[in-house]
Amino acid sequence: MLDGMFSFVLLDTRDNSFIVARDAVGITSLYIGWGLDGSIWISSELKGLNDDCEHFQCFPPGHLYSSKNGGFRRWYNPIWFSEAIPSSPYDPLVLRRAFENAVIKRLMTDVPFGVLLSGGLDSSLVASITARHLAGTKAAKQWGSQLHSFCVGLEGSPDLKAAREVADYLGTVHHEFHFTVQDGIDAIEDVIYHIETYDVTTIRASTPMFLMSRKIKALGVKMVISGEGSDEIFGGYLYFHKAPNKEEFHRETCHKIKALHQYDCLRANKSTSAWGLEARVPFLDKDFINVAMAIDPQWKMIRPEEGRIEKWVLRKAFDDEDHPYLPKHILYRQKEQFSDGVGYSWIDGLKAHAALHVTDKMMQNAEFIFPHNTPNTKEAYYYRMIFERFFPQCDRS
Repeated sequence: MLDGMFSFVLLDTRDNSFIVARDAVGITSLYIGWGLDGSIWISSELKGLNDDCEHFQCFPPGHLYSSKNGGFRRWYNPIWFSEAIPSSPYDPLVLRRAFENAVIKRLMTDVPFGVLLSGGLDSSLVASITARHLAGTKAAKQWGSQLHSFCVGLEGSPDLKAAREVADYLGTVHHEFHFTVQDGIDAIEDVIYHIETYDVTTIRASTPMFLMSRKIKALGVKMVISGEGSDEIFGGYLYFHKAPNKEEFHRETCHKIKALHQYDCLRANKSTSAWGLEARVPFLDKDFINVAMAIDPQWKMIRPEEGRIEKWVLRKAFDDEDHPYLPKHILYRQKEQFSDGVGYSWIDGLKAHAALHVTDKMMQNAEFIFPHNTPNTKEAYYYRMIFERFFPQCDRS
C-alpha cells in the first residue's frame, strides 16, 4: 500500500530494531553502508557514508531492509516487473484519466509551487493538466489559481522558444532563465558534488537543472512538478524505432524503468534538492505505471508508415479536438534530450572544456587509473577526476 516518493527509517525504541524503505522506482535517493564495527548507516547522500563506512551501496528501490531479518525484501512487485509481455488493449481515455489523476494527486500541497516546462511533450502535458485542474484545489485558494512555469536554456535555445509558446497557450506566469556555457562550466564541480555521479549524460542534463533550481528557490517556490519517466515507460528514446518486435520493446522499457534511480530520478531529485526544492514526478505514479505498462506493447511500437512516432499512445490519448490540451505541433513535437534542448552549443562547450584539462596521454593510461568503468572520452575522464576527488572510496565500495 506504500505510495508516493519517500525514503525512511522507522525505529522501534522498545528493542532498537528498525526498518528502512525506499519508494517504488527510486524517485528519492537512498544509500546504505556498513562500518567495520558492525554498524549500519543510512543516508540520502553518498557523502554521508563515504568517510565512515567500509562498504556502501545504493539502497534498491521498492525494497525494505529489516534489522531483525538482516536483509532486503522487495515490497514493490507489480506485474510488469517480471517482464512478462502484457496484452491489454490500448484505450486512450483510460490512459488519459490515469495520467490526469496522477497529476491531480500531486497538487496536494501547502507551499508555493510551479511546473518545469521545457516545451517538450511530457512537461507540456504536465503543465496543461495542472493548469486545467488547479482552480478547484486548496493550493489555488492559498497561492492563486494562475500556474507558474519555469524553463532554462542558452539564449535562443529550442526549449526556450517551445516553452514560451506553451506557456502563452496555457496562460501560465512564465519564468525564463538564461545561462551561458561558461555559467554551466563554472557549476560543474558543484553539480558533481551534489548529484554524486560521473555519468556523462546525467551531468550534462543536471547542470542546467541545478542552475534553474537555484533561481526557482530564490523566487520563494518550494515544489515543482516535472515530466521525468515518460520516455522509459513509453519507449520515447529515438533508438526504440529499432526494436525488432514488441517483446524486445517491452523488455527494454522494463529495464529503463528499473534503472531510473541511477539516472533521470537521480538528476531530478538531487539537482533540485541541492537548493531545497522538491520535484514531483506524476509519470512515475504507481497507479499510472500499472496502467501504462499493461498496454500491449504492439501499440507503443514506432511505425512511421502508420504515422506512429515515439510515444504515440500518449500523444493520441491527449489529442482532443473539442478541448485541446496543447497545440498539435507541440503534442507531436519530436523528443529533444534535455541537454540538447537547452542549447546545442552546451555539449560542444563541455567537450571543448574537458579537452583543455585531459591530455591524450591521460586517456592512454585511463584503464590503469580507472580500471572500473574506465572513461572512454575526455569529457568522461574530466568528470571522473572531479568525482574521485569528492568521493575517493566509491570505486572500492
